[in-house]
Amino acid sequence: MKTLVIIDDEPSVINGLTRYVDWPTLGIELIGTADDGDSGLALILERKPDIVLTDVKMPKLDGTEMAIRLRSLLPAAKIVFISGHNDTDYLKSALQVQAVDYIFKPISRKELSEVLGKVVAELDAEFRERELVNVMQVKLTQSMPLLREKFLLSAISDGIHMAHPEEKLSFLELSFLQAERYLVLVVLLDDLADTMETRSERDKQLLSYAVLNIIQELIHQETGGIAFEKTLGEYTAILTIKEEDETAEDSPSTENRLFSLAEAIRENLGRWLKLSVTIGVGEETNRLVDLPQSYKQAREAANQKWYLGKNRILTVDSMEVSDSGRYRLGAHSEEDVLSLLKAGDSEGLQTLLDDIFSRLAHNRSPGFSYERNVGIHLVLLSSRVLLEGNLLSSEWENKELQVWERALKLETLQELKALIEAYLLDLCSAVQLKRRGRTGSVIERIERLIDERFKENLTAADIAAGVYLSPTYVSLLFKQETGETLFEYLTKVRVEQAKELLKDPQIKFYEICEAVGYSDPSHFSKVFKKMTGLTPSAYRDRQI
Repeated sequence: MKTLVIIDDEPSVINGLTRYVDWPTLGIELIGTADDGDSGLALILERKPDIVLTDVKMPKLDGTEMAIRLRSLLPAAKIVFISGHNDTDYLKSALQVQAVDYIFKPISRKELSEVLGKVVAELDAEFRERELVNVMQVKLTQSMPLLREKFLLSAISDGIHMAHPEEKLSFLELSFLQAERYLVLVVLLDDLADTMETRSERDKQLLSYAVLNIIQELIHQETGGIAFEKTLGEYTAILTIKEEDETAEDSPSTENRLFSLAEAIRENLGRWLKLSVTIGVGEETNRLVDLPQSYKQAREAANQKWYLGKNRILTVDSMEVSDSGRYRLGAHSEEDVLSLLKAGDSEGLQTLLDDIFSRLAHNRSPGFSYERNVGIHLVLLSSRVLLEGNLLSSEWENKELQVWERALKLETLQELKALIEAYLLDLCSAVQLKRRGRTGSVIERIERLIDERFKENLTAADIAAGVYLSPTYVSLLFKQETGETLFEYLTKVRVEQAKELLKDPQIKFYEICEAVGYSDPSHFSKVFKKMTGLTPSAYRDRQI
């Protein structure tokens, strides 16, 4: 409901408007009256009504002068003048102060209702407009981070091409980006797939917030600028470099400050969040329009971790290109790989793989999809060996699929080499066994080795070396053929030996423990009880 005050020096007018008009039906509440301009102005300032219904011609302070003062003091109030037909000169002056309407005396209820109805409708429309503006202002405030991020993404992809970007930067609260020179850093999370795979969306957002918070705080300490998340696991920082920062006495050089910042980012993310990161550093530019070039350099430098390894700070100097051009895996090398696999020549295959990946490591040009494709291609070549050697099984199909999936997640050439090498050498071992037809013999040799050396601190590597096969393949083969793991069989042998020794009451427990390969009597007792259901002493008591 809108509020109203009436100001008129004629008591009959005030009395009539007060007693004979049904204001609530018009959506109006009458909150006060006055009989002259001075008291009317005081009443208006006290009550702050939405509508002022005032006579034009009054003693002391007429309606026109009162409206002029009111317009500066309460600009939102709507003024409707009451005028006699002989007061038209006053009315003309009054209308110049932006009154919304006027009513001639004697006042007609119908005319009063029509005029005030329009005034109420106008107030409602203004209220809705203000509400809309307020809502839009809230939404604008809430979306400001998104607008800033959109602007920053555009800045590093397309550049800032405005002749005078100051107004835009000020609106986005990025005025601090106005500087003499700029430089872009790119921070890549290492092992991104492994880091993010097990996290919920909420945990991913929390991690991103924590990373940005650390980066931004360090930027404020060392130089100036802003950091933002470009994509999942990639954080970009636009750094500002000001001349006064370099002219200060004893201030470090720009290069030293930037490397100090990059090192601080790397060290703090490792310390507080247990994250390994690779940081790429672009070259300086003195124009906002050239930010995309600095970003491109920083991103390509960071990509060099494929060749140089993770958890490093890399610059454009890291992007060396071999004069001899990029290495390509030729048909001759493919045939060599196939021949060595079919022959089960593990030593020859490992030498060839060392050569292939060493040559790939010298490509060192931006982009590493070819090297990854070479690794996957070598796995595909091995499928022919499995098929032709009648070795193809669901187990090998699953292993091949796992290698493909893992290869797509790896971030360095060295990791890719280790993955492909382990898979192909396992295949070599399988081919060797197939060619010799000695799977059963191998199991016997493994069991015999364990039976003879159970007193030692045997590892899978020790057992594998004893039968001249890889640890992975020996473990897999033994489980497939016997249904138990190497260490389950080793434990069984040790416990059986311990049972025999426990039958002799002259032999002390610690002597039995050492005799069957255990250095810790407590651990030996737990293992023995798990296998037999009895402690060594309880078992001995039953035998006596």
